[in-house]
Amino acid sequence: MMISGQVEHEAASSLQDFRWEETDCLLCGHSEADLVLEAADPLPAHQRGLRFAVVRCRHCGLVYTNPRPDAASMSRFYPADYAPHVVRFRRPARAKPLWFSRLFGRPCPERRGRLPCSPPGRLLDFGCGSGAFLQRMAACGWEVVGLDIAPQVVHALQQRGFRALQGSLPHPQLAPQSFHVVTMWQALEHVHQPRLILRRAWELLVPGGYLIVTVPNFASWPAHWFAQDWFGLDLPRHLTHFTPETLTAMLTAERFWVHRVRGIVHVDWLRASAQRRLSRHGSHWQLRLLLWKPIADVVAWLCYVAGKAECLLAVAQRPPQDTRGS
Repeated sequence: MMISGQVEHEAASSLQDFRWEETDCLLCGHSEADLVLEAADPLPAHQRGLRFAVVRCRHCGLVYTNPRPDAASMSRFYPADYAPHVVRFRRPARAKPLWFSRLFGRPCPERRGRLPCSPPGRLLDFGCGSGAFLQRMAACGWEVVGLDIAPQVVHALQQRGFRALQGSLPHPQLAPQSFHVVTMWQALEHVHQPRLILRRAWELLVPGGYLIVTVPNFASWPAHWFAQDWFGLDLPRHLTHFTPETLTAMLTAERFWVHRVRGIVHVDWLRASAQRRLSRHGSHWQLRLLLWKPIADVVAWLCYVAGKAECLLAVAQRPPQDTRGS
């Protein structure tokens, strides 16, 4: 494990605030990794002089945060107003035609309700956050269950009549082979053991059931351009930084059939990254252009066409015939 002296010193000085841990590669289990970058927590309330290291495994190429806060300490890095945890229901947006999504990379048709299979059926949203997706899928005819680690999120959703559970996978109230679809919208990158989560999701799915995952794309052009200022980095909450290859490899390692992994456009991420870079380095005309939405739309679309969009969508399936050994 390679870590700079600065990060090492700051980690040691902050042990009284939370507990650090080091981890082997979350995909292949090897311990040899090289430093890729270091960055601070972008949330102003958490900028306490800490910088977090991101490393790349020498064996499989997975990029991950190491060292990292342990699982018991992570709640310190999720403020009460953390945007994905703010429960707010909106009128469901009108779904764009499928050709529009394929041509422009947005909106994600699976998130708008065009799943690989049709209701009726049971759907689990892992890391359900605000609950907007649960609302949309319930309106489409699905029997929905939300799962989130944040107690305030679960309580708010329960108050609105949804079945929402607090915790992670495995969960004692979720039976094997009880869901036709499991979704993970920008959630897998947050967990300490992503392969374990995928394994438990596989077990929850009926044979032939579908898993849908979105994660930030560390191989995207914006990730390369902005480095520590990239919005999709979000240290230390993001613990695994996927590329198309490593996301496919992890899904395949847990016996999923991977139907496709494609890019999704996130114009707001691009603009937020430009704003962060401007805040740290002052005025720069190219960055200011990216704050103008029409320009950001074009740049984000070019990233998508080149296969370097900021977000990845994977559609995977538990095989119809059980191929996992006992």
